[in-house]
Amino acid sequence: MKCNVGKVDRVIRVVIGLAFLLGGLYFGSWWGAIGLVPLLTAAIGWCPLYSPFGLSTCSIENK
Repeated sequence: MKCNVGKVDRVIRVVIGLAFLLGGLYFGSWWGAIGLVPLLTAAIGWCPLYSPFGLSTCSIENK
């Protein structure tokens, strides 16, 4: 698995993930579970939706 999520992309994913997670907890909604997806992709640095399209926001080229 190559890194395809850059630093800025990771920060944005963490902010969005936390917003969904905390919103879901506050309102007692299942939408909080959706917040786990951007948090996990930020944590591992790889997005499965970027791979088929060859997209990458990672500034370091992995070999």
